[in-house]
Order: sequence, then C-alpha cells, then structure tokens
Amino acid sequence: MDNVNQPPHYNTGEVECIQAIQSSMTTRQFQGYLKGNIIKYVWRFEYKNHQEDLRKAQWYLTRLLETYETGETNAKPHEPTNNIE
Repeated sequence: MDNVNQPPHYNTGEVECIQAIQSSMTTRQFQGYLKGNIIKYVWRFEYKNHQEDLRKAQWYLTRLLETYETGETNAKPHEPTNNIE
C-alpha cells in the first residue's frame, strides 16, 4: 500500500479525488489548493507522520511544478487561458 502516491481511500471508482478537485477549479485555484497542502504537510510533519508527511508535501510540490512546466490549464469560460505566470 502506497499512502503517498496512491492512497486507496482516495481512489474509488474511475476518478481519483485529486482529478475531481482539479476539474472543479480554475488553474489558479488548483495551484492554491496544492500550495495549501504543501504548507499543511510541512507544518505538521514533526508532530504527526514525520517522513510520510514530508513525502506527501513533496508529492504536492511536484504536482504544483507540473502545472507550471506543462503549461497545464483548467480554464473556466470566464477565465483567460494565459493565467499561468
């Protein structure tokens, strides 16, 4: 079981939870969500799951970087598509 990359409790049915979250948000909102999770896991790692929380923070950081490196957008009709700076 991989609680960092593919936690089974977030992968039920055909859609992974992170995909549903992303599709419900604009790119900027999703980037903010990822940033918030990075902060959360770094904030608590010494008090809760130690290395596992650091790996989770790293996973979210990698995902955040990917949104910039690939020029990934999830623009809604009211959002310009050039919103990645």
